[in-house]
Amino acid sequence: MSALPLVFDAPRRGTPPRHLADLTRDEARAAVAELGQPAFRADQLARHYYRGVTDPAQMTDLPAAVRGTLTEALLPGLLTPVRHQEADGGRTRKTLWRLHDGALVESVLMRYPDRATVCISSQAGCGMACPFCATGQQGLTRNLSAAEIIGQAVEAAAAMANGDVAGGPGRLSNVVFMGMGEPLANYPRVRKTLDALLAPSPHGLGLSQRSVTVSTVGLVPAIRRLTDEGLNVTLAVSLHAPDDELRDTLVPINTRWKVGEVVDAADAYARRTGRRYSVEYALIRDVNDQPFRADLLGKLLAGKLAHVNLIPLNPTPGSKWDASPLPAQREFVARLRAAGVATTVRDTRGQDIDGACGQLAAADSVSVPSVAVPVPALEPPVELGAESDQ
Repeated sequence: MSALPLVFDAPRRGTPPRHLADLTRDEARAAVAELGQPAFRADQLARHYYRGVTDPAQMTDLPAAVRGTLTEALLPGLLTPVRHQEADGGRTRKTLWRLHDGALVESVLMRYPDRATVCISSQAGCGMACPFCATGQQGLTRNLSAAEIIGQAVEAAAAMANGDVAGGPGRLSNVVFMGMGEPLANYPRVRKTLDALLAPSPHGLGLSQRSVTVSTVGLVPAIRRLTDEGLNVTLAVSLHAPDDELRDTLVPINTRWKVGEVVDAADAYARRTGRRYSVEYALIRDVNDQPFRADLLGKLLAGKLAHVNLIPLNPTPGSKWDASPLPAQREFVARLRAAGVATTVRDTRGQDIDGACGQLAAADSVSVPSVAVPVPALEPPVELGAESDQ
């Protein structure tokens, strides 16, 4: 199915300009002092940045004579919007970003009645080579810096505050690392991003740990490292098959760490945090949606602190696969629940703008229209970013 190799080491590219979000507080204060300004100016800059303010003219608490110097030195523009696309009546907005070296990434902001979630990218492309995922079939361009990852969340928070998404001004409440890339393959920068997302103002966005989800295809050593960090963010494991024979093909990382090892690592995280992890499972017609595989998955997860999040496969241009039909979805859900495994079906958002799970490809031009395969929702659906509340 997939001829692409697994890539763990990102290609070396030019380093992004130094940015406040890449620095610790002490490093930022030292950088400001090097510019001949009092160290507390770093805190002022941080307060503006995490509110989405980068225009020096709006930083009225800074002396006018130094605003330009400080912002140029510590708040360089790292994300340039190429375009915004909207779906779901304007409640879903996908943004294509151009980075300093021309690399392209995407993020998706989704507004629900009781929350707003942004799906952010941690890499340009992805090296995990999953054959049903548009990003995985791109290959890996490079890792993003912490500031490039954080910037996507900051921009989303500003968009909500400014009322740029249908529904008027609001607040960003959830962040999910389910955009382009394998987050745990870019561990140090994702870890720094978590600090920024969770830190209170003025040094971060002040989100709760329950509202942040880190997804992985199953890099077991990195899951163990995250377990040792002492954080309580939500862990999501993209499993997609309960047996090694099929998962070796659907999720090539399985040739390194088998299903049992991945689940064991997730179980250890759950024991340490006391919180359920999410098992992501894309339902693919006649590939992984058979009743016997539902039974295998139920047996694998029965009695564990896990929640299965079923995702009817989102279509990608040129793919030979599509979503499981509704009867197969219902059967799969029924068998998992009969095994005592908590199960929901994800509420698909942004499918018609290629903004749903597995569709992000960061194309600079749209030459192939997306082909939507409508899949009726199953009850109860789960909204992206809401898995921890189920």
